Amino acid sequence: MGLPDSAASYAAGPDLAPAALRSAGLPGKLRAAGLEVHDDGDLPHQAWRPDRNHPLAQNADQVTASLRQLADRLGPLLARGDFALVLGGNCTIALGVMAALRRLGTGTPGLLYVDRGYDINTPQSTTDGALDWMGLAHALALPGCVGALADAFGPRPLLQAHQVAWLGVELRLATDWEREQAARLGLHVTTSQALAADPAGAAMVALDYLPPGPLAVHFDVDVLDFTDAPLAENTDGRNTGPTLGQAEEALTQAARDPRIRALSIGELNPTRCAGEPDVLARFAGSIARILAVAAG
Repeated sequence: MGLPDSAASYAAGPDLAPAALRSAGLPGKLRAAGLEVHDDGDLPHQAWRPDRNHPLAQNADQVTASLRQLADRLGPLLARGDFALVLGGNCTIALGVMAALRRLGTGTPGLLYVDRGYDINTPQSTTDGALDWMGLAHALALPGCVGALADAFGPRPLLQAHQVAWLGVELRLATDWEREQAARLGLHVTTSQALAADPAGAAMVALDYLPPGPLAVHFDVDVLDFTDAPLAENTDGRNTGPTLGQAEEALTQAARDPRIRALSIGELNPTRCAGEPDVLARFAGSIARILAVAAG
């Protein structure tokens, strides 16, 4: 399923990712890997535009409505036993996925959050106004969140701290607020350096931390070394972090976990790889190999 939505992003671009991944051959690569693929299409396309009336939490109503739609669409698919591959869009999609998993009622769900950032800022902790690096703050219902988004999926918080393991965080990029909240909540965090040094081992440690219920993996492509794989909206990760091959090794380890039910992909901006378009096909190949392992 695609969520071609950049409303929560810094600018338009990530909304183009679902179409770009399909054009790069992702469905065919999934089928070639032996998977039965049902393409449930895309939710309505929404491109970022400046929200001058709410500059510190831009397009919050639009984001909230889109994520509710995502959770509602995913629910029946997960209930019938399908594995969900969700093509974003931005990192707020993890909230819609986790809301759908919570509704299954099959145990406390867990989230392996593969991302260069914590994404626990709030409109009060940063002036950027982009909700894509505030998503997990709203899932955790941290002080200063937008009430409508924090309450969008039923009783808050959507997630407790023990339900999330962060994998690949670049600590130097975190805000003071994020560092304070990470310490206060005792978040389970594996750094970017540790992920690159031992991808499978780092993933195993993070997975062992999570609860026994259904598992979702969220993959923000900004965790990748941008020089190796120029895919991300955020270009801070030049010559740091795991390569695409190393990230595939970590996610393959996650795919072996019997709890896994969903993989979401965020912050892929196809305009970033205009000079190296084959990286999209390379990325699609990695995703196909990972999901082939998940299918057993």
